[in-house]
Amino acid sequence: MDQVASIYPSHFMDAFSVSTGVVALAEIGDKTQLLAFVLAARFKRPLLIALGILVATLINHGLAGYLGAWITSVLDPDWLRYTLASSFIAMAVWIMIPDSLVEDDKPVSEQGSVFAVTFVSFFMAEMGDKTQIATVAMAAHYGSALSVVLGTTLGMMIANVPAVYLGEKLAGKIPMRLVHGMAALIFVTLGSLIFLGLDTNWLNKLAPIIEKAGLDVVALNAPLTCQL
Repeated sequence: MDQVASIYPSHFMDAFSVSTGVVALAEIGDKTQLLAFVLAARFKRPLLIALGILVATLINHGLAGYLGAWITSVLDPDWLRYTLASSFIAMAVWIMIPDSLVEDDKPVSEQGSVFAVTFVSFFMAEMGDKTQIATVAMAAHYGSALSVVLGTTLGMMIANVPAVYLGEKLAGKIPMRLVHGMAALIFVTLGSLIFLGLDTNWLNKLAPIIEKAGLDVVALNAPLTCQL
């Protein structure tokens, strides 16, 4: 584990900040954000919907973070390096593919409480989604499941709470290609450095900038918030 730790630095705030920023960017236009739009339009109970998204994300990403930490403990360091590098580069490509809701991703039922419908629908839609896979990879990379899960959950809320409160008016205000391009660049840079066995510590110094980029996505829509 010492050898792995020397390749994959584990700093709580670095992992938290990078995870927050990258997932906030990656979630823009993702099918789970589209689901948030649908839930908001259907139920018009933003607080309950936001709480359902929060609990579903914490549980879903908690399981993903645990899986990532487990992968770190069982894989040979070289295999871990190549697996993580391939995963991050694949994520960069996946992020640039436009997402859409299919029938199975739509709210599972209109019966029951708004919180329960949101929780089940969001949890199921997040299974196998790019942000869940990213959580697994980042938890394995940083070796800190807690900081990654907290970061990815915050990133999901940064992207989805405005979607719940502002609805589809928000979607037209976000430069999707630019946002996805920023997230893809971060993933491909991280993947390339890991693949080559190069030090990624310098990337951790950019963590506050990456987190700010995710937060700025919401800040861009402040004028819209004031209008509503």
